[in-house]
Amino acid sequence: MTEQATLDKINSQVTENPVVIYMKGSPQFPMCGFSSRAAQALADTGLPFSFVNVMDDPQIFENLPKYADWPTFPQIYIGGELIGGCDIVLELAERNDLKQMMNEAIENQKA
Repeated sequence: MTEQATLDKINSQVTENPVVIYMKGSPQFPMCGFSSRAAQALADTGLPFSFVNVMDDPQIFENLPKYADWPTFPQIYIGGELIGGCDIVLELAERNDLKQMMNEAIENQKA
């Protein structure tokens, strides 16, 4: 797959899913502590979210940092926008903003 085709695939995933986390592993079997904590924060909201295991797709692993100019994993997108990584998502959860942001993105997707 070409770099542009991979970036197009990422763009589709980001825009078609109200909440998506690009992580190492899965929410059930995370492969790093940062991915684990970020996925758990999303799960704790009780709202649905999608995930992409970057370890399963070398093209996404290589090109995702170019998509939004964010070099590390995990990357969390809500409503088509990069929210950030683990620390930012944990901070949003601590302030009780994460669930509201996710809910708004889910509702907007339905509209």
